[in-house]
Amino acid sequence: MPKRTHFAPSAPSVPASFVPAPSVPVSASQLDVAGELLALLRDSTTEPRPDSQLEALTLAVAADLPVLLWGEPGIGKTAALTQLAEALDLPLTTVIASVHEPSDFSGLPVVGDDPAEQGVPMAPPDWAVRLVRAGRGLLFLDELSTAPPAVQAALLRLVLERRIGALTLPPGVRIVAAANPRGSAADGWELSPPLANRFVHLQWTHDHEVVVRGLGGTWPRATLPRLDPAKLPEAVDFARRAVCGLLTARPTLVHRLPSSEARRGGAWPSPRSWDMTLSLIAFATAAGSSRDVLSLLVRGTVGDGPGLELLAGLDRMDLPDPETLLADPAGADLPERGDLRQAVLDGVVAAVRARADRSRWDAAWALLVRALETGAPDLVVVPATTLASLRQEDWDVPASIEKLAGVVTLSRRADQAAGRAAARTADAAKAGR
Repeated sequence: MPKRTHFAPSAPSVPASFVPAPSVPVSASQLDVAGELLALLRDSTTEPRPDSQLEALTLAVAADLPVLLWGEPGIGKTAALTQLAEALDLPLTTVIASVHEPSDFSGLPVVGDDPAEQGVPMAPPDWAVRLVRAGRGLLFLDELSTAPPAVQAALLRLVLERRIGALTLPPGVRIVAAANPRGSAADGWELSPPLANRFVHLQWTHDHEVVVRGLGGTWPRATLPRLDPAKLPEAVDFARRAVCGLLTARPTLVHRLPSSEARRGGAWPSPRSWDMTLSLIAFATAAGSSRDVLSLLVRGTVGDGPGLELLAGLDRMDLPDPETLLADPAGADLPERGDLRQAVLDGVVAAVRARADRSRWDAAWALLVRALETGAPDLVVVPATTLASLRQEDWDVPASIEKLAGVVTLSRRADQAAGRAAARTADAAKAGR
């Protein structure tokens, strides 16, 4: 029987165009091009530009005070801290407070060979060890308002005493935190009063021009304030007189814990926060900072009410001495701001009342005439009326008073007209009943 030969079926013939190509990874060259584009997008420069909130932040960092930036999500708090660290040449260490346990800040207990003799040391986290080894840096505590109360309690010692477990942060390390208001924070908490009172609170907002110019590639530059060595003793003396003068006159402001929970989580006056305020006034004075910067710092430390009272007191500390003005009324340099000028004129009249004589009375009239010629006329009405009431029978009316007579008369007529209008309104209201 002939032997059969078996043939295996051959694979069907497929055109080469239908053969699938093997899977090939994305070309490395395309990723390189994407990387170049990303680098160009991230490339930016800085420029010196007046920025009150950035200057306030830098000044508080220079004063070695913990700062807390409050702002809505996406406002640029983290970006500002990153840029600040680069500008100050400080390594930035970011710690998200809300994802840590209390032991991460108080230290983890480590059992040694003989706990009864050596105790149980508290081991610090790795980021704290790196900061101590570096000797300098910017510690950024982010998302502080989403940290639960137990974590906030553990942060107290870190923020105030700069201790983490068995380690103490070196003087070259600065602490800055950031938080979102409770309404816009993810599962947010109000800050506990003890923790809030340890910070300088700065409200972080965006400036339209800064954002537009920054997106164009140029952001403001953060620089450490230039402290004038010659002004240091004067700055300390000025700060002490300002704070002590206010608290002497207003003793209830020494410690005032707000009644509402929300306000307790912000800036409020206490001996601790007044001490911080004193330091900030001294630094701002030595650096020649603007009134806007000082206002942000003071109100961010003791709150709006006490802060505004202190700022008003600072203005009066710079006012000229009434006795100096009475000695040379023709050469008097009066403040431009209306409220300050009013305070100066009232002070001059009070000085004449305290020690009244003919020459001082005449000098006060000459000063009021100068104020009339160089400022708003209505500011001299009340001081002129009060000064006129101090005249004694044997004092002749000075010729300069004629220049003020029209202003005082016009003011009285305006008051009388306002009184008549108010009376007519009241009569009309009664008739309509």
